[in-house]
Amino acid sequence: MTAVANPGPLTVFAPTDAAFEKLPAGTVESLVKPENQAKLKEILKYHVTTSSYEANKLKDGDVLGMANGGKATIHVKDGKVTINDATVIASVRASNGVVHVIDGVLIPPAP
Repeated sequence: MTAVANPGPLTVFAPTDAAFEKLPAGTVESLVKPENQAKLKEILKYHVTTSSYEANKLKDGDVLGMANGGKATIHVKDGKVTINDATVIASVRASNGVVHVIDGVLIPPAP
């Protein structure tokens, strides 16, 4: 995954363990099977964008280009930032960008 090996700047939207537990039963087990490796890579790359976005700089309606080539939409309401249907619950600066902890797993839209 060269997008994540990129020196940055990057923004990573990192789901919590509880976010993975919200997925339908068997989803994670299915995605880690060798025959689903390409799908798993697409999902992982859909959690990364090749720019650094601090939460307070994200605006309602922003559309981010994700590392898998897809798009994700930011919404801001009452000071709460969401990306698609996942809420940013914490943010951590990293040497090459920022990591936003989210409460959901981002699933790329079907092509």
